[in-house]
Amino acid sequence: MTGKIFIIGIGPGGKEYLTLKAIDTVKECDYTVGSTRAVELFENVKNTISFGVKDLVETLKKAVELAAEGNSVAILSTGDPGFSGVLNTVLRLSTKEGFPHDNIEVIPGISSLQLAAARNHIQWDGANVMTFHGRENIEDILDVIDNGKITIALPSRKVKDMAQFLLDNGVDANRRVTVCERLSYPDEKIVSTSLKNIATSEFTYMCIIIIESKN
Repeated sequence: MTGKIFIIGIGPGGKEYLTLKAIDTVKECDYTVGSTRAVELFENVKNTISFGVKDLVETLKKAVELAAEGNSVAILSTGDPGFSGVLNTVLRLSTKEGFPHDNIEVIPGISSLQLAAARNHIQWDGANVMTFHGRENIEDILDVIDNGKITIALPSRKVKDMAQFLLDNGVDANRRVTVCERLSYPDEKIVSTSLKNIATSEFTYMCIIIIESKN
């Protein structure tokens, strides 16, 4: 008997940004799969399987196998599953394992990009929205950085390294940049300053960068 997979967006990290749908679904599932940080957001979890960056794909494969055996499985994805989340990976593994996509339900969450836009009063349907998570070709940002729109991005490396990359490629050192760090956590920090200052500053990996449009 084939079970079901729920790919659940858990928001930017703060428990208050979980949806009721996410909470209720996890409570009913036979297994919950996610990072330790993600799993700890939920109460009344039946069986948990934690993963890290190194064993992510292997653990997601196990989740698909559990669903194929007839279990209901919640897979927790930081932010929204469809933006730098695990959606594509789970779909690929499901196809490979012969698990029907009709038995997969995606429950969207609030992404950190949405929260960054909200914190900074940005109407973000007119922004360049980009992710560089897991990507080395950050050159793509150069194609849009001067198109007259604000750019909101998930960096692929340290924020200061990305800032230095922009400087090295001719972006004005005084360009206004906002870094939103650890959004929704108690130690959330938002810093707005010049690109040259960002290039010499230290931030955690949990950041969103907002680059103002060219004057």
